[in-house]
Amino acid sequence: MGKERQQQCKTPERSNKDQGTRCMGTIVSNRAAGDENSRRRIVSFSSEEPYRRWFGMEILDHAGMAVDLERLNSVGVLLFNHDVDTVVGKVLRAWVEDNRGMAEVEFDTDADAEKIFAKVKSGTLKTTSVRYRIDTWEEVKVGATSADGRFTGPCQIARKWTPLEVSIVSVPADASVGVGRSDEEAPQESPDLSLYERQLQINKNHL
Repeated sequence: MGKERQQQCKTPERSNKDQGTRCMGTIVSNRAAGDENSRRRIVSFSSEEPYRRWFGMEILDHAGMAVDLERLNSVGVLLFNHDVDTVVGKVLRAWVEDNRGMAEVEFDTDADAEKIFAKVKSGTLKTTSVRYRIDTWEEVKVGATSADGRFTGPCQIARKWTPLEVSIVSVPADASVGVGRSDEEAPQESPDLSLYERQLQINKNHL
């Protein structure tokens, strides 16, 4: 079971550039301060941290109306390790704050949810992940600057994107290399990533 669940925290096939999965968020706080039994939690699930995908550096824009939160706010669910058969709660509300995707979630009371909730309360599980769909891209060439002047290429910026679900995850990937990239099949011709690594640091300094 462990291997199968870890594999679910990977980006889809390389041909599907417009879909992704990122393990990059955390469980921020207990909604009801001082009430350890509260089933509500505030979580972060996304940011503008650059990620290296098979096509280069990807940045999820959080400015203005870039993030479409309608789905999360209307039918959003909380999963465990992106398993659609393991729904452990619901998203009560989602919003963007300080260039991060945020949500208030509430755990269910069934056996599966109770097991995960117990591990959240104990601090064993503390990381979140988001599955998302990208509708509009901006490609920024090497040395060029994005249209809003916030990022320097090479990178590809998701200007319109939709979070599909939020998950509590057991084995997060290293945020510096992207979700699931450590065990993702490499392209047949691996590019020189030194330039991307340098640009990662540059973009971090801009944030």
